[in-house]
Amino acid sequence: MLETSKPSLREQQHPLIRNLADTIEAVWHRHLDLSPYHLPEELGYVEGRLEGEKLTIENRCYQSPQFRKMHLELAKVGTMLDILHCVMFPRPEYALPMFGCDLVGGRGQISAAIADLSPTSNLTLPANYTAELQALPALDFSQPRELPDWGDIFSEFCIFIRPSNPEEETQFLSRVEGFLEIHCVNAKAAKPVSAEQQAEILQGQHYYCTKQQQNDKTRRVLEKAFGTEWAENYMTTVLFDLPSA
Repeated sequence: MLETSKPSLREQQHPLIRNLADTIEAVWHRHLDLSPYHLPEELGYVEGRLEGEKLTIENRCYQSPQFRKMHLELAKVGTMLDILHCVMFPRPEYALPMFGCDLVGGRGQISAAIADLSPTSNLTLPANYTAELQALPALDFSQPRELPDWGDIFSEFCIFIRPSNPEEETQFLSRVEGFLEIHCVNAKAAKPVSAEQQAEILQGQHYYCTKQQQNDKTRRVLEKAFGTEWAENYMTTVLFDLPSA
């Protein structure tokens, strides 16, 4: 059994971030055969300074037979900023979408919450995913947000909102858990695909990672705290590393 104790940073963050981090790991442990994925030791826990405030980053990474890398990052900048970032990178042998989720908040308020199962093959989701996602209860959030210019990687089921009250936070948490349940159950049932399909899936994952690396807000925070070279290395080796062909 893998170690499941909560990292200290989690206890200091917004309750929705804490609850979502717990939920993500609980679903992973419930459905998948997890083993550690080893990041470079110096990148597992990082401290720096941003505009006079302490910046702390904690990374947890796992892998499974279906997923090359399952990354959960928590970050905190003083009292200004709380961040959760999560991506599941499928092994290219399986025609699975990319699960991604981000929460950004500060001073007790979540300003951005996004989650999606993003297609990597033909830029369309597998039919079984589409059917199960369509069957989830309809949600109506009061403050939807606009996707960034590079957001063509996201599916029609992507949720990007500013939660306006605890009820909407709970709805978002529940929907992310629904995404993860669908994803993990389908991943366990998935069969390996042909070499030709694997090449297409790798191309789709490359496209996804390249687009995500265009997230200027993330890059600017990292550059201010650690410098341009460190930020580029972190963006391309920890957050969105491209799978090898």
